[in-house]
Amino acid sequence: MKVTHIPFQKTGFFSKTMADYLEKGDKIKPFYNNFPDINGFKNQIEEKRTSFRLQSRLVLVDALKKQYQPFKTPDKTAHNIELLKQQNTFTITTGHQLNLFTGPLYFLYKIISTINLSEELEKKFPEENFVPIYWMATEDHDFDEINYFNFDGKKVSWNRKDGGPVGRFSTAGLEEVFEVFSNHLGSSKNANYLKSLFSEGYLKHGNLADATRFIANELFKEYGLVIVDGDNKNLKQLFTPFVKDELENETSFKEVSKTILALEKKYPIQVNPREINLFYLGDDFRERIIFEDNKYKVNNTDITFSKAEILKEVDENPMAFSPNVIMRPLFQEVILPNLCYIGGGGEMAYWLELKNYFEKVKIPFPILLLRNSVQVISEKQVRKLSKLNISIEEVFLNQFDLLSKKVIANSELEINFDDKKNFLQAQFTDLKEVAKKTDVSFINAVNAQERKQIKGLEKLEKRLLKAEKKRQQGLVDRITVLQNELLPNESLEERQRNFSEYYLEYGNSFIQNLKEALKPLQLEFTVLEL
Repeated sequence: MKVTHIPFQKTGFFSKTMADYLEKGDKIKPFYNNFPDINGFKNQIEEKRTSFRLQSRLVLVDALKKQYQPFKTPDKTAHNIELLKQQNTFTITTGHQLNLFTGPLYFLYKIISTINLSEELEKKFPEENFVPIYWMATEDHDFDEINYFNFDGKKVSWNRKDGGPVGRFSTAGLEEVFEVFSNHLGSSKNANYLKSLFSEGYLKHGNLADATRFIANELFKEYGLVIVDGDNKNLKQLFTPFVKDELENETSFKEVSKTILALEKKYPIQVNPREINLFYLGDDFRERIIFEDNKYKVNNTDITFSKAEILKEVDENPMAFSPNVIMRPLFQEVILPNLCYIGGGGEMAYWLELKNYFEKVKIPFPILLLRNSVQVISEKQVRKLSKLNISIEEVFLNQFDLLSKKVIANSELEINFDDKKNFLQAQFTDLKEVAKKTDVSFINAVNAQERKQIKGLEKLEKRLLKAEKKRQQGLVDRITVLQNELLPNESLEERQRNFSEYYLEYGNSFIQNLKEALKPLQLEFTVLEL
């Protein structure tokens, strides 16, 4: 295994928002609290230590023990759950949807980033304990986003009726998906493990939340990962003061809207708040709560409440209230002694909208850490890159630009016309000096002619490059095939592939290699040569 780190910005797949955040740009500083470095964690520990109550810890531990009761809890996980009772124990959290068979590869990268950061902080702060948390998004209702995964360029899908929180979905019907997936795997030792993992997870557990917990538990059982399901009565009771505040005062809407006014002057906005950022939840529906005509209405239903009735409902039936993307981060931070949230660029972007809201409701705003991203390259692909004289950083170039660069470098012709354009512009500069001594119409004619001549050269340059690409078609094809292997659909492979492709080839050593390679606080993109 060889590991190379390159700046996230050099891949071309990360936004200006993330680039500025990683560079601690002045424009983005007002939108976060502590930065993800050791000094930032030192400050965050003190902030969270003084604000997180012992009673909340006891409720959390009790809820987790009940959630793990039907499962074989790994020893290290059980130990970490017990540690959460102690005031010197803190969490590092990532969250993810309940994608079928973990979904895209970056599910692994998120969780390993969380585990590795917890271990690194243990070394830096030996007086404290750090527990890695995977927050399952059990209350999401976007089934279309999670009902498939890609394997070997094919989509493996689960087709069933949509509706309600996905964590409560029955796993009935996944037998057919298992048959389809099994047929792709073969009969090797690693293939049999993947078949067993899928069947044990989905065919022996009654709902999607339990199946996902089983699979994540199996993959990371050595590392003390604690899995949290927020769709829990006791955990939601801790959150009821904030639910009531939202219903009565629309606090999140007001505070996030103020932040957006400042943020949108510099960066794109990831999500916009609604007046009430809560859903009402049933087993087969999750619908927005709307305040209209002096009543609280549940969208697309006949359910309505007066103010007194809905506040009573919060107390009596806290499970019915589900935070949306704006309030879910607050729910997490209320019930966990959390220091840091680890997520992708899109997640970081919406968290950056929330700092003022957290301050208003007096909950510490966590450190935000961009998760590790990884490009896996096989030995065979490394050899091909070397033969084609393509560097690791060049792999991430736009395909047109990469092909142009390599065709030009491999050509005996002078395809770059920059010198010719510079020469032409120098001639026109002299001509403009002459033109200044005549009238305006002549100056305009010179400017128009300059544009025409430069445009003509650019057209000729493009035509010559196109012809040279055709002449070097063999080189173009080899580069195109290789880059498409590495970046399927001209996207990072971590967003396209499922972990099972690499597990089939490398077995558990794939996870062990990732565990060894990922350095969360290095804040760089990881290239893993296997």
